[in-house]
Amino acid sequence: MRILVYPHELSLGGSQINAIDLAAEIKNAGHDSIIYGVEGPLTEYIRGKGLDYHAAHPNAVRPNPIRIAQLARLCRRERIDLIHAYEWPPCLDAYYGAHLLLGVPVLCSVLSMWASPLVPDTVPLIMGTEALGDEVRRERRGDGANVYVLEPPIDIVADRPTTDGGAFRRQLGIADNELLVASVSRLSFDLKFDALTDAIDAAASLAAKWPIRLVLVGGGDAESECRRRADIVNALHNREVILLPGPSLDPRPAYAGADVVIGMGSSALRAMAHEKPLVVQGERGWALPCNPDTIGVFLHQGFFGEGAGSSGAPALAAAVERLLEDAERRTLLGKWGRETVIERFSLQAAAKSLIGMFENVRLGEPRIAFRRKAAAFAQVTGRAFVNELQYHLPNYKRRRDAELQRRMQDAVVNANR
Repeated sequence: MRILVYPHELSLGGSQINAIDLAAEIKNAGHDSIIYGVEGPLTEYIRGKGLDYHAAHPNAVRPNPIRIAQLARLCRRERIDLIHAYEWPPCLDAYYGAHLLLGVPVLCSVLSMWASPLVPDTVPLIMGTEALGDEVRRERRGDGANVYVLEPPIDIVADRPTTDGGAFRRQLGIADNELLVASVSRLSFDLKFDALTDAIDAAASLAAKWPIRLVLVGGGDAESECRRRADIVNALHNREVILLPGPSLDPRPAYAGADVVIGMGSSALRAMAHEKPLVVQGERGWALPCNPDTIGVFLHQGFFGEGAGSSGAPALAAAVERLLEDAERRTLLGKWGRETVIERFSLQAAAKSLIGMFENVRLGEPRIAFRRKAAAFAQVTGRAFVNELQYHLPNYKRRRDAELQRRMQDAVVNANR
Protein backbone atom coordinates (compact mmCIF):
# COMPACT_ATOMS: atom_id res chain seq x y z
CA MET A 1 0.00 0.00 0.00
CA ARG A 2 0.98 3.62 -0.53
CA ILE A 3 0.01 5.56 2.59
CA LEU A 4 0.03 9.33 3.03
CA VAL A 5 0.31 10.38 6.67
CA TYR A 6 -0.86 13.88 7.56
CA PRO A 7 -0.04 14.94 11.17
CA HIS A 8 -1.93 17.96 12.50
CA GLU A 9 1.38 19.81 12.96
CA LEU A 10 5.11 19.16 13.00
CA SER A 11 5.97 20.94 16.23
CA LEU A 12 7.48 18.89 19.07
CA GLY A 13 4.78 16.74 20.61
CA GLY A 14 3.91 13.16 21.45
CA SER A 15 1.14 12.60 18.92
CA GLN A 16 3.23 14.00 16.05
CA ILE A 17 6.21 11.80 16.97
CA ASN A 18 3.87 8.80 17.23
CA ALA A 19 2.56 9.51 13.73
CA ILE A 20 6.08 9.67 12.29
CA ASP A 21 7.31 6.59 14.18
CA LEU A 22 4.31 4.56 13.01
CA ALA A 23 4.84 5.69 9.42
CA ALA A 24 8.47 4.59 9.60
CA GLU A 25 7.54 1.21 11.08
CA ILE A 26 4.92 0.69 8.38
CA LYS A 27 7.59 1.44 5.78
CA ASN A 28 9.81 -1.17 7.45
CA ALA A 29 6.93 -3.65 7.02
CA GLY A 30 7.12 -3.21 3.24
CA HIS A 31 4.63 -0.41 2.52
CA ASP A 32 5.27 3.09 1.18
CA SER A 33 4.83 5.90 3.73
CA ILE A 34 4.79 9.57 2.78
CA ILE A 35 4.51 12.42 5.29
CA TYR A 36 2.61 15.59 4.41
CA GLY A 37 2.44 18.57 6.75
CA VAL A 38 3.33 22.17 7.46
CA GLU A 39 7.07 22.51 8.07
CA GLY A 40 8.15 22.54 11.71
CA PRO A 41 10.84 21.32 14.12
CA LEU A 42 10.07 17.66 13.32
CA THR A 43 10.86 17.99 9.61
CA GLU A 44 14.42 16.79 10.15
CA TYR A 45 13.16 13.98 12.37
CA ILE A 46 11.06 12.78 9.42
CA ARG A 47 14.03 12.82 7.09
CA GLY A 48 16.14 11.07 9.70
CA LYS A 49 13.64 8.21 9.61
CA GLY A 50 14.14 7.88 5.85
CA LEU A 51 10.60 8.97 5.00
CA ASP A 52 9.54 11.03 2.00
CA TYR A 53 8.28 14.44 3.09
CA HIS A 54 6.05 16.88 1.19
CA ALA A 55 5.59 20.36 2.68
CA ALA A 56 2.03 21.62 3.13
CA HIS A 57 1.02 25.23 2.56
CA PRO A 58 1.20 27.10 5.92
CA ASN A 59 -2.08 29.05 5.57
CA ALA A 60 -3.88 28.91 8.94
CA VAL A 61 -7.54 28.61 7.80
CA ARG A 62 -9.19 25.30 8.80
CA PRO A 63 -10.19 23.46 6.64
CA ASN A 64 -7.79 24.96 4.14
CA PRO A 65 -8.73 25.31 0.44
CA ILE A 66 -5.09 25.54 -0.63
CA ARG A 67 -4.13 22.36 1.18
CA ILE A 68 -7.29 20.59 -0.02
CA ALA A 69 -6.20 21.15 -3.65
CA GLN A 70 -2.53 20.50 -2.87
CA LEU A 71 -3.33 17.22 -1.16
CA ALA A 72 -5.58 16.04 -4.00
CA ARG A 73 -2.83 16.73 -6.55
CA LEU A 74 -0.29 14.90 -4.39
CA CYS A 75 -2.55 11.86 -4.02
CA ARG A 76 -3.13 11.69 -7.77
CA ARG A 77 0.56 12.09 -8.61
CA GLU A 78 1.80 9.62 -5.99
CA ARG A 79 -1.05 7.13 -6.52
CA ILE A 80 -1.93 7.14 -2.82
CA ASP A 81 -4.06 4.22 -1.59
CA LEU A 82 -5.11 5.75 1.75
CA ILE A 83 -4.68 8.96 3.76
CA HIS A 84 -4.08 8.67 7.50
CA ALA A 85 -4.94 12.07 8.95
CA TYR A 86 -4.43 13.14 12.57
CA GLU A 87 -7.13 15.33 14.19
CA TRP A 88 -10.03 17.09 12.47
CA PRO A 89 -8.29 19.86 10.42
CA PRO A 90 -6.10 17.42 8.39
CA CYS A 91 -9.07 15.06 8.19
CA LEU A 92 -11.24 17.70 6.50
CA ASP A 93 -8.40 18.78 4.19
CA ALA A 94 -8.21 15.17 3.00
CA TYR A 95 -11.97 14.62 3.01
CA TYR A 96 -13.02 17.56 0.83
CA GLY A 97 -10.51 16.95 -1.96
CA ALA A 98 -8.76 13.62 -2.30
CA HIS A 99 -11.60 11.66 -0.71
CA LEU A 100 -14.74 13.17 -2.25
CA LEU A 101 -13.24 13.99 -5.66
CA LEU A 102 -10.78 11.13 -6.16
CA GLY A 103 -12.23 8.44 -3.91
CA VAL A 104 -9.08 8.06 -1.77
CA PRO A 105 -10.06 6.43 1.55
CA VAL A 106 -9.39 8.47 4.69
CA LEU A 107 -8.71 7.17 8.19
CA CYS A 108 -8.65 9.78 10.98
CA SER A 109 -6.77 9.41 14.27
CA VAL A 110 -8.06 11.54 17.14
CA LEU A 111 -5.57 11.60 19.99
CA SER A 112 -7.32 14.38 21.89
CA MET A 113 -9.35 13.41 24.94
CA TRP A 114 -12.61 13.86 23.04
CA ALA A 115 -13.93 13.18 19.53
CA SER A 116 -14.55 16.26 17.44
CA PRO A 117 -18.00 16.62 15.83
CA LEU A 118 -16.13 18.02 12.81
CA VAL A 119 -15.07 14.54 11.66
CA PRO A 120 -17.70 13.16 9.24
CA ASP A 121 -19.36 10.03 10.62
CA THR A 122 -18.60 8.22 7.35
CA VAL A 123 -14.85 8.62 7.99
CA PRO A 124 -13.39 5.75 10.05
CA LEU A 125 -11.88 6.89 13.34
CA ILE A 126 -9.02 5.74 15.53
CA MET A 127 -9.33 6.78 19.17
CA GLY A 128 -6.49 6.62 21.69
CA THR A 129 -8.30 4.89 24.58
CA GLU A 130 -10.88 2.16 25.08
CA ALA A 131 -13.15 4.58 26.94
CA LEU A 132 -13.18 7.08 24.08
CA GLY A 133 -13.63 4.30 21.55
CA ASP A 134 -16.72 3.05 23.40
CA GLU A 135 -18.11 6.59 23.65
CA VAL A 136 -17.76 7.27 19.92
CA ARG A 137 -19.24 3.88 19.00
CA ARG A 138 -22.34 4.78 21.00
CA GLU A 139 -22.55 8.17 19.30
CA ARG A 140 -22.21 6.65 15.82
CA ARG A 141 -24.71 3.89 16.58
CA GLY A 142 -24.89 1.83 13.40
CA ASP A 143 -21.48 3.10 12.32
CA GLY A 144 -19.68 1.82 15.40
CA ALA A 145 -17.80 -0.75 13.36
CA ASN A 146 -15.70 2.01 11.78
CA VAL A 147 -14.28 3.10 15.15
CA TYR A 148 -10.94 1.59 16.14
CA VAL A 149 -8.71 1.96 19.19
CA LEU A 150 -4.94 2.29 19.00
CA GLU A 151 -3.10 3.22 22.17
CA PRO A 152 -0.02 5.47 21.96
CA PRO A 153 2.83 3.33 20.62
CA ILE A 154 6.31 3.36 22.12
CA ASP A 155 9.53 2.44 20.36
CA ILE A 156 10.85 0.01 22.96
CA VAL A 157 14.17 -0.24 21.14
CA ALA A 158 14.88 3.51 21.11
CA ASP A 159 13.30 4.11 24.53
CA ARG A 160 15.10 1.76 26.85
CA PRO A 161 16.92 1.96 30.18
CA THR A 162 20.41 1.72 28.62
CA THR A 163 20.35 5.45 27.76
CA ASP A 164 22.90 7.40 29.84
CA GLY A 165 21.29 10.10 31.96
CA GLY A 166 24.44 11.19 33.75
CA ALA A 167 25.46 13.75 31.15
CA PHE A 168 22.00 15.34 31.30
CA ARG A 169 22.25 15.74 35.07
CA ARG A 170 25.78 17.15 34.89
CA GLN A 171 24.79 19.58 32.14
CA LEU A 172 22.10 21.03 34.42
CA GLY A 173 24.28 20.95 37.54
CA ILE A 174 22.25 18.28 39.33
CA ALA A 175 24.34 16.50 41.95
CA ASP A 176 24.31 12.74 42.51
CA ASN A 177 22.70 13.18 45.93
CA GLU A 178 19.85 15.29 44.53
CA LEU A 179 16.55 13.74 43.47
CA LEU A 180 15.47 14.65 39.95
CA VAL A 181 11.78 14.77 39.04
CA ALA A 182 11.36 15.23 35.29
CA SER A 183 8.51 16.21 32.99
CA VAL A 184 8.76 16.13 29.19
CA SER A 185 5.85 18.11 27.79
CA ARG A 186 4.76 20.99 25.63
CA LEU A 187 4.59 24.06 27.84
CA SER A 188 1.14 24.89 26.56
CA PHE A 189 -1.96 26.56 27.98
CA ASP A 190 -4.10 24.00 26.15
CA LEU A 191 -4.46 20.77 28.20
CA LYS A 192 -1.04 21.17 29.88
CA PHE A 193 -1.09 24.33 32.00
CA ASP A 194 -2.90 22.88 35.03
CA ALA A 195 -0.43 20.00 35.20
CA LEU A 196 2.58 22.28 34.77
CA THR A 197 1.54 24.65 37.56
CA ASP A 198 0.68 21.74 39.84
CA ALA A 199 4.14 20.26 39.20
CA ILE A 200 5.86 23.53 40.10
CA ASP A 201 3.74 23.97 43.23
CA ALA A 202 4.34 20.36 44.29
CA ALA A 203 8.10 20.79 43.87
CA ALA A 204 7.94 23.99 45.89
CA SER A 205 6.39 22.15 48.85
CA LEU A 206 8.72 19.14 48.59
CA ALA A 207 11.85 21.30 48.34
CA ALA A 208 11.52 22.28 52.00
CA LYS A 209 12.19 18.66 53.01
CA TRP A 210 13.94 16.97 50.08
CA PRO A 211 16.97 17.80 47.88
CA ILE A 212 14.62 17.83 44.92
CA ARG A 213 15.05 19.36 41.48
CA LEU A 214 12.19 19.59 38.98
CA VAL A 215 13.10 19.77 35.29
CA LEU A 216 10.41 20.78 32.79
CA VAL A 217 11.70 19.82 29.33
CA GLY A 218 9.73 21.51 26.57
CA GLY A 219 8.63 24.79 25.05
CA GLY A 220 5.40 26.47 24.08
CA ASP A 221 3.09 29.40 24.60
CA ALA A 222 3.03 28.96 28.39
CA GLU A 223 6.81 28.92 28.77
CA SER A 224 7.14 32.51 30.01
CA GLU A 225 4.45 31.93 32.64
CA CYS A 226 6.14 28.73 33.79
CA ARG A 227 9.44 30.58 34.06
CA ARG A 228 7.80 33.37 36.08
CA ARG A 229 6.32 30.84 38.47
CA ALA A 230 9.64 28.95 38.70
CA ASP A 231 11.48 32.17 39.52
CA ILE A 232 9.13 32.75 42.48
CA VAL A 233 9.77 29.23 43.81
CA ASN A 234 13.53 29.43 43.30
CA ALA A 235 13.68 32.78 45.10
CA LEU A 236 11.59 31.40 47.95
CA HIS A 237 14.04 28.52 48.53
CA ASN A 238 17.15 30.52 47.64
CA ARG A 239 18.25 27.79 45.23
CA GLU A 240 17.36 26.50 41.76
CA VAL A 241 14.58 24.04 42.49
CA ILE A 242 12.85 24.40 39.10
CA LEU A 243 14.77 24.23 35.82
CA LEU A 244 13.42 24.88 32.31
CA PRO A 245 16.12 23.87 29.81
CA GLY A 246 13.83 24.28 26.78
CA PRO A 247 12.55 21.82 24.16
CA SER A 248 14.53 18.81 22.98
CA LEU A 249 14.28 16.72 19.83
CA ASP A 250 15.72 13.82 21.82
CA PRO A 251 14.44 13.88 25.42
CA ARG A 252 15.67 10.36 26.22
CA PRO A 253 18.53 11.63 28.43
CA ALA A 254 15.96 13.52 30.52
CA TYR A 255 13.98 10.32 31.14
CA ALA A 256 17.20 8.41 31.81
CA GLY A 257 18.49 10.96 34.28
CA ALA A 258 15.28 11.19 36.31
CA ASP A 259 14.54 9.49 39.62
CA VAL A 260 10.79 10.05 39.14
CA VAL A 261 8.83 11.17 36.06
CA ILE A 262 5.53 13.04 36.04
CA GLY A 263 3.53 13.43 32.84
CA MET A 264 0.68 12.30 30.64
CA GLY A 265 0.00 10.50 27.36
CA SER A 266 2.89 9.13 25.36
CA SER A 267 5.40 10.96 27.57
CA ALA A 268 4.19 8.89 30.51
CA LEU A 269 4.62 5.69 28.52
CA ARG A 270 8.11 6.67 27.39
CA ALA A 271 9.05 7.14 31.03
CA MET A 272 7.83 3.62 31.78
CA ALA A 273 9.87 2.30 28.84
CA HIS A 274 12.94 3.84 30.50
CA GLU A 275 12.13 1.96 33.74
CA LYS A 276 11.16 5.11 35.62
CA PRO A 277 8.48 5.29 38.33
CA LEU A 278 5.62 7.46 37.17
CA VAL A 279 2.90 9.76 38.44
CA VAL A 280 0.35 10.54 35.73
CA GLN A 281 -1.15 14.02 35.54
CA GLY A 282 -4.22 15.41 33.84
CA GLU A 283 -6.34 18.54 33.84
CA ARG A 284 -8.06 20.41 36.67
CA GLY A 285 -5.86 19.03 39.45
CA TRP A 286 -5.90 15.33 38.53
CA ALA A 287 -2.92 13.12 39.44
CA LEU A 288 -2.53 9.39 40.07
CA PRO A 289 0.58 7.20 40.52
CA CYS A 290 0.99 4.41 38.00
CA ASN A 291 1.44 1.00 39.59
CA PRO A 292 -0.10 -2.50 39.45
CA ASP A 293 -3.07 -1.31 41.53
CA THR A 294 -3.95 1.60 39.22
CA ILE A 295 -2.94 0.33 35.77
CA GLY A 296 -6.53 -0.73 35.02
CA VAL A 297 -7.60 2.92 35.17
CA PHE A 298 -4.99 3.91 32.59
CA LEU A 299 -5.68 1.00 30.26
CA HIS A 300 -9.32 2.09 30.11
CA GLN A 301 -9.17 5.89 30.05
CA GLY A 302 -5.61 6.49 28.88
CA PHE A 303 -2.73 8.14 30.69
CA PHE A 304 -4.71 11.25 31.49
CA GLY A 305 -7.58 12.32 33.71
CA GLU A 306 -9.73 15.23 34.79
CA GLY A 307 -10.12 16.44 38.34
CA ALA A 308 -12.65 18.63 40.15
CA GLY A 309 -10.88 21.91 39.41
CA SER A 310 -8.99 22.51 42.65
CA SER A 311 -5.19 22.50 42.82
CA GLY A 312 -3.67 19.08 42.27
CA ALA A 313 -0.34 20.05 43.85
CA PRO A 314 -1.00 18.43 47.28
CA ALA A 315 -1.98 15.06 45.76
CA LEU A 316 0.91 15.20 43.29
CA ALA A 317 3.40 16.10 46.04
CA ALA A 318 2.17 13.20 48.20
CA ALA A 319 2.46 10.70 45.33
CA VAL A 320 5.94 11.89 44.39
CA GLU A 321 7.10 11.88 48.02
CA ARG A 322 6.09 8.24 48.46
CA LEU A 323 8.43 7.43 45.60
CA LEU A 324 11.24 9.64 46.87
CA GLU A 325 11.12 7.84 50.23
CA ASP A 326 11.74 4.37 48.80
CA ALA A 327 14.53 3.77 46.26
CA GLU A 328 13.80 0.05 46.12
CA ARG A 329 10.16 0.69 45.26
CA ARG A 330 11.27 3.07 42.51
CA THR A 331 13.40 0.31 41.00
CA LEU A 332 10.66 -2.33 41.21
CA LEU A 333 8.04 -0.02 39.70
CA GLY A 334 10.44 0.93 36.93
CA LYS A 335 10.98 -2.69 35.91
CA TRP A 336 7.25 -3.43 36.10
CA GLY A 337 6.53 -0.36 33.97
CA ARG A 338 8.84 -1.40 31.16
CA GLU A 339 7.37 -4.91 31.14
CA THR A 340 3.90 -3.35 30.84
CA VAL A 341 4.95 -1.19 27.89
CA ILE A 342 6.58 -4.12 26.09
CA GLU A 343 3.46 -6.26 26.51
CA ARG A 344 0.86 -3.63 25.59
CA PHE A 345 2.30 -0.57 23.87
CA SER A 346 5.16 -1.58 21.58
CA LEU A 347 5.52 0.31 18.30
CA GLN A 348 5.93 -2.89 16.34
CA ALA A 349 2.63 -4.36 17.57
CA ALA A 350 0.84 -1.04 16.99
CA ALA A 351 2.10 -0.82 13.40
CA LYS A 352 0.86 -4.35 12.69
CA SER A 353 -2.58 -3.44 14.06
CA LEU A 354 -2.62 -0.21 12.05
CA ILE A 355 -1.86 -2.01 8.79
CA GLY A 356 -4.88 -4.23 9.48
CA MET A 357 -7.02 -1.12 9.98
CA PHE A 358 -5.76 0.31 6.66
CA GLU A 359 -6.80 -2.87 4.88
CA ASN A 360 -10.25 -2.85 6.52
CA VAL A 361 -10.84 0.80 5.58
CA ARG A 362 -9.87 0.19 1.95
CA LEU A 363 -12.22 -2.79 1.75
CA GLY A 364 -15.08 -0.95 3.46
CA GLU A 365 -14.90 2.28 1.45
CA PRO A 366 -16.96 1.18 -1.62
CA ARG A 367 -19.85 0.09 0.64
CA ILE A 368 -20.64 3.60 1.86
CA ALA A 369 -23.72 4.83 -0.02
CA PHE A 370 -23.62 8.19 -1.79
CA ARG A 371 -26.66 9.41 0.19
CA ARG A 372 -24.85 8.88 3.49
CA LYS A 373 -21.76 10.64 2.17
CA ALA A 374 -23.86 13.60 1.03
CA ALA A 375 -25.59 13.87 4.40
CA ALA A 376 -22.25 13.71 6.25
CA PHE A 377 -20.80 16.32 3.88
CA ALA A 378 -23.64 18.77 4.51
CA GLN A 379 -23.56 18.31 8.27
CA VAL A 380 -19.82 18.65 8.76
CA THR A 381 -19.49 21.55 6.32
CA GLY A 382 -21.96 23.61 8.31
CA ARG A 383 -20.23 22.78 11.58
CA ALA A 384 -16.77 23.57 10.20
CA PHE A 385 -17.91 26.92 8.83
CA VAL A 386 -19.49 27.95 12.14
CA ASN A 387 -16.46 26.72 14.10
CA GLU A 388 -13.96 28.72 12.04
CA LEU A 389 -16.18 31.80 12.01
CA GLN A 390 -16.53 31.74 15.79
CA TYR A 391 -12.80 31.23 16.22
CA HIS A 392 -12.05 34.50 14.44
CA LEU A 393 -14.89 36.62 15.88
CA PRO A 394 -13.68 39.47 18.14
CA ASN A 395 -16.01 38.41 20.99
CA TYR A 396 -14.65 34.87 20.94
CA LYS A 397 -11.07 36.16 20.95
CA ARG A 398 -11.83 38.46 23.88
CA ARG A 399 -13.36 35.60 25.89
CA ARG A 400 -10.39 33.37 25.09
CA ASP A 401 -7.91 36.08 26.13
CA ALA A 402 -9.87 36.78 29.32
CA GLU A 403 -9.82 33.09 30.27
CA LEU A 404 -6.09 32.97 29.62
CA GLN A 405 -5.51 36.00 31.83
CA ARG A 406 -7.60 34.46 34.62
CA ARG A 407 -5.59 31.24 34.55
CA MET A 408 -2.29 33.12 34.60
CA GLN A 409 -3.44 35.24 37.55
CA ASP A 410 -4.55 32.12 39.44
CA ALA A 411 -1.14 30.61 38.80
CA VAL A 412 0.69 33.62 40.26
CA VAL A 413 -1.63 33.80 43.28
CA ASN A 414 -1.13 30.10 44.08
CA ALA A 415 2.62 30.40 43.66
CA ASN A 416 2.77 33.12 46.29
CA ARG A 417 0.80 31.17 48.89
